[in-house]
Amino acid sequence: MDAALTLLCLTLPVAFFFLSKLFTSRHYYNRSLNLPPGPKPWPIIGNFNLIGHLPHQSLHKLSQKFGPIMQLKFGSYPVVIVSSAEMAKQILRTNDHIFASRPQTAAGKYTTYYYSNVTWAPYGAYWRQGRKIYLHELFSSKRLDSYHDIRVEEMRAF
Repeated sequence: MDAALTLLCLTLPVAFFFLSKLFTSRHYYNRSLNLPPGPKPWPIIGNFNLIGHLPHQSLHKLSQKFGPIMQLKFGSYPVVIVSSAEMAKQILRTNDHIFASRPQTAAGKYTTYYYSNVTWAPYGAYWRQGRKIYLHELFSSKRLDSYHDIRVEEMRAF
């Protein structure tokens, strides 16, 4: 009984120390990212509870409270919402290469052999090369004209 009590008294402070380090390092990491302001998300659903039947009105109300740029969580995915034209232009034109990639999900990893498909690949040299091939080979005027009969047939069937 004494050995179990001694072991408990030794492991409890050590476990508390490691757990406190874990939680404070996460908090410090999130602070150092300099993220835009936003409402505090719920654990699983994130901020979906704040989006009503008319999402544009809900986002407008949130932008009045948190400013022209804010961060929401949709489930576990962080989403940046921009509500001013100047800031949208800066993000979409000036800094587009920073925001060009897409999140890496389990679906892309397992269905395309570790993102080897251009559809799921992160933005980079591989994606740009694949896009160039698609544009020149699959979506050229000559290739699209060769599929004209198939498209007409599909339109009639629909």
